[in-house]
Amino acid sequence: MKRLAAWVSGAVGGFALYRWLTRDRMEPVPAAGPDPRAMELRAKLDDSRAVVDEREAFEAGETPIDEAPDPVERRRRVHEQGRAAVDEMRRSAGDG
Repeated sequence: MKRLAAWVSGAVGGFALYRWLTRDRMEPVPAAGPDPRAMELRAKLDDSRAVVDEREAFEAGETPIDEAPDPVERRRRVHEQGRAAVDEMRRSAGDG
């Protein structure tokens, strides 16, 4: 029985020694100020918000697709204007 007690106490002592030798030695971390990377990210976010606002302002000036004129109607008007211009040129060329 003495051998078993010695064996167990030796194992416990060995385990305790192992834990003590392999423990993480935590050194106090010095208090740091604000992270400069965080400031850079905040600046980038501010810039991107400005770009989004500019884009929204730009897109506000565009005509939405459901309010755009009918392409067939627009094509017809353009052809009429072209024919009128050709007729005008023919009349002025015939006078001279």
